[in-house]
Amino acid sequence: MNIARSYIRVIDRVNYRIGRVVMYGIFVMVAILLWSSVSKTFFLPSLWTLEIAQFAMVTYYILGGPYSIQLGSNVRMDLFYAEWSDRKKAQIDAFTVLFLIFYLGVLLYGAIDSTSYSFQYTERSPTAWRPYLWPIKVIMCIGIFLMLLQAISELLKDILRLRGESV
Repeated sequence: MNIARSYIRVIDRVNYRIGRVVMYGIFVMVAILLWSSVSKTFFLPSLWTLEIAQFAMVTYYILGGPYSIQLGSNVRMDLFYAEWSDRKKAQIDAFTVLFLIFYLGVLLYGAIDSTSYSFQYTERSPTAWRPYLWPIKVIMCIGIFLMLLQAISELLKDILRLRGESV
């Protein structure tokens, strides 16, 4: 179980630090969209602004996901959950996180395949700006992988709680 605690400590620390940095990405998106509005009003509209804002949003969402899971700020049906004991919550969480791990595994498999395709054929966006798509696909693979690692960390935390051990 010391290995599990070490794993939890390392993954939580990595995802916490990445999450704290990425949370400031909201300001990047605001700046991009502000420039988009200003350029459309006073200058020639920029071709790149909306697409780069979408890329920034994907980065913000995907890399912030593990941090959100770690803090327990993901959406949860609280109708029954709030009334359950800590042990029952750990049992239900340990069961349901298995579905998340499976989903993230399938998602990661597809993301790696898509990223490989993007590298192989130098895939570009069909918009007028035509940026390469591989950078955002690499970010998505990293984010999904970090979410998978965080989900495993949460499973290990639930198992430790069920065994009555400290996390």
